[in-house]
Amino acid sequence: MSALPQHVDSAIYEKVVYCFAEALGLDEDEVAYDSLVIDDLGAESLDLLDIAFRLERTFDIKIPRGGIETAAQKALDDGDPYEVDGVLTERGRTVLADAMPEIPREEFREGLKSVEVALLFRVATFYRLVMELIAQKAAT
Repeated sequence: MSALPQHVDSAIYEKVVYCFAEALGLDEDEVAYDSLVIDDLGAESLDLLDIAFRLERTFDIKIPRGGIETAAQKALDDGDPYEVDGVLTERGRTVLADAMPEIPREEFREGLKSVEVALLFRVATFYRLVMELIAQKAAT
């Protein structure tokens, strides 16, 4: 397993890894921070829902379905389209990349389809989302 970035809370991360391992029938040491959820860990769309459900129960949070893309679309408040005919616009890719800093920017390539966005998700994406939701919950 690769070393975790310094900003990662290891106690929270271990619980995230446990949720992934349980949902996908993997050993915890098979789940790495930068693992691609679909390509590396073999998750399918139903598995993503199971992972989200497990994270919600574990951390007592609510993960909005389609939350990352919805937030990116809302960030385009100037009227620029997020996508055209299912393909992300340049501005849509930029806003999405800003919303998902754990993913290398070059992966938000020209021609990226909105249905392909889930292929970019990493364990780090879910970790970041959990941390953001925990912080939001604590602020209320």
